[in-house]
Order: sequence, then C-alpha cells, then structure tokens
Amino acid sequence: MAILTSPSVDRRGTESPARPTGRRRSLAVEWLAHPQASFYLVLVPAVLLLALGMIMVLSASSVYAYVRWGNAYYFVLRQAVFLLIGGVAAFILAKRSPQQLRVIGWILIIGSLVLQMLTFTPLGYSNNGNTNWVQFGTSIFRIQPSELAKLAIVMWGADIFARKRKQLTDPRHLLIPFLPVSLLLIGLVVIQSDLGTGLIMGALVLAVLWYVGASWKVLGALVGGVAAAVGLLVVTSPYRMTRILGFFNQSVDQLGVNHQPIKAIFALASGGWWGLGLGASRQKWGGLVESHTDYMLAVIGEELGLIGTLSVLVLFFILGYAGFRIAMRSDIRFCRYAAAGITSWFMIQALLNIAVVLRMVPVIGVPLPLLSYGGSALMANLMALGVLLACARQEPEYRAFARRRRRRKDQALVTTAAGRP
Repeated sequence: MAILTSPSVDRRGTESPARPTGRRRSLAVEWLAHPQASFYLVLVPAVLLLALGMIMVLSASSVYAYVRWGNAYYFVLRQAVFLLIGGVAAFILAKRSPQQLRVIGWILIIGSLVLQMLTFTPLGYSNNGNTNWVQFGTSIFRIQPSELAKLAIVMWGADIFARKRKQLTDPRHLLIPFLPVSLLLIGLVVIQSDLGTGLIMGALVLAVLWYVGASWKVLGALVGGVAAAVGLLVVTSPYRMTRILGFFNQSVDQLGVNHQPIKAIFALASGGWWGLGLGASRQKWGGLVESHTDYMLAVIGEELGLIGTLSVLVLFFILGYAGFRIAMRSDIRFCRYAAAGITSWFMIQALLNIAVVLRMVPVIGVPLPLLSYGGSALMANLMALGVLLACARQEPEYRAFARRRRRRKDQALVTTAAGRP
C-alpha cells in the first residue's frame, strides 16, 4: 500500500537555505525549487495539450463534419464553446480554498448520481449503442454524466478520506461509504453499455484506495471481484467477445471490428518521423471514423509524425509528474488525495487510449484527455485541472511565497501613501 505523506514544513513557511555543493546548481533545479513551479508545471503542458487538441480536432474532423453536416468547422466550433465554458469553470475552481472544494465535491457526487439516473428517462440519449448522455433540448445541451462522475469520485472521496484519516486502518471506515457510492456510479455506467468508461472509473477507485493506504488484501479482493465482473460482462456480450477475438486475430472482420485498429496502425506508420503535414491525413477521409475522438493520437502520428506523437507523450509525462509532485508536497490531506486522484485519472485514461491506438489492448472506447473531441469530457478535464491548480496554490512553499508577495505589495502601498502630500 502507499500512503501519501507530506514533507516537514518550516513554521514560518520560509525555504531552508541551500547546502553548499561546491558547484552551482543547474537552471532546471533552480526553477523546480521555485514555490510556483508545480503550478506552472500543470498549467503550461495543459495549455499546450488543449491548444494542440483544438488544432487536431479541426484537422481530424473537417472531412466528416463537411460530409455529415455541410460545415467543416462543425465539431471544432462546438469544442471551442465547451473549451470556453470549461476554462471559466477551471479558473473559478483554481481560486477556491480547500474548504470550498470539499463542498463542491459533495455537490458533484449528488449531481452525478442524479444525472446518471436521468439517462434512464426520456431525457437519455443513445449513440453507438451507449445510452450515457442526457439531452436537454438541442444537442448543444447534451451532457455525459460519467465524465463528471470521475471528478466527483475523486473530490468527494478526498473529502471523505481526509475526514477519516485516523480511522483508515479499519476496512469498514476505509470502504464505507466510498466504495458503495462509487460502485453505484460505476454500475449505472455499465448498465448504459459503456464498459470502457466503467473500467476507467474502477481503476480510479482502486488508485484512490491505494493512495490512502488500503492493504494489499483489500486491494487484491477488489481486483479479483472487478476481474470476475468484467469477465462475465465480456463473455455474455457477443459484441464484446468479437472485439476480444478481433484483437487476437487481425484477419478477422477487417471491415468491422478490426477496421479502425488497422487504419490507426496505417496512420501511425505512414507518418514517419515528421509526418505528412498538418491537415494532410489520409485516414480521416473515411478510414478512421472516430479520428477526432478515440483515435486522435493516430491522426497526430500521421500528420505530425513520431516527433509529434512523442511530444504529446512528453507533455502528459510532465503533467503526471506535476500532479504527483503536488500530492507529495501538500500538507493538506484533501489536496494530497485530490491531486493524486486527478493525476491518476489523466494518466490511466491516457495510457489506455494510447494502448488502444497502438493495438496493445482491445478497443474499449475512451477518449484521450484534453485532446479528443467531446464536450462533457473536455469540461470535466478542465474542471479537474482547476482543482489541481488550486491544490498547487496550497503547497506550503506557495502559500509562504504568496504571503511574502502580499506583504511587499502592502508595504509598497503604505510607502506610496506616505509619500503623498
């Protein structure tokens, strides 16, 4: 098990003097020691991924959007709307205190449960066999509650475990109420026929429990139960079994279940080192139907080449490093657990999406965070980034830095006022 622990902090919140090493530290080490380093390690790669995502959504979806809707900018304009809404939400959340974020976590978990229930009413909307959207009027007001549920599980769970920090050695307090509520949300998603999202949520629950100190015995029992449930869901579904068989035999149903995986490999292979050029993808002309969603990385590899693909991986690596750095450096338990959970969500989902595109695992249908098209996913990702930035602002060094800066500003105002006639 892994229990996230915080470092000792000077009561005055000041940085301890650096030990003489006989040589000057590198610029990178100096920069990482800055109190705001974690904040910008999250912000910069996230902005770069979002910007690249907007460009690639336009490139990957333009052909399909023109054929389907008569407007090549249909998807990117919708994505821009959700980016704006999610960006405002992220900015607001980044300014919230841990106490306010804890309240928001409870609002999110209740809201997620209500919205998940609404998918089974006439408001539920189906697409590709999955009834996991709630539509209010026009399609622009279509919400996928399962994306919001991921963030809700992390934030609500962080509050629960922070409150129970002295009782987490007792399995009953460790698992209740976190596990039953999480399983209810996951169960509703699975009933909607969205097993891929259910797997992401299940992995996220296990990761959160591991971070707060669940024993290997508890985790092993949960993993065994999840594996048995997934196995049962797969063998009882002909469509899912076809996907599994197609994964092990590429020659099976090349125009059906194996069509997109094969085209994704073609796209990556044809990209070479530097790619065919932005907008020059061939597979988006009908080969990759989901080129702007689940197979976004394949189009990036085709148009921007191996260098572009590796750049995306590097940005995700930096984001993951920053998230876990915040979790390890925080002295507030809620922030510690929330940062670790959000980072795990991004990394698990990104790794699964990349593995699907590279044909390393069967197709499970999950988007690439911050890059793939999808309004609900994008807004949930941006809200999670806002929470992560709020946790970065609560690092002891950041708080001390902010206090010093406020004092200097106040002193400057006093000096200015004193000098006036």
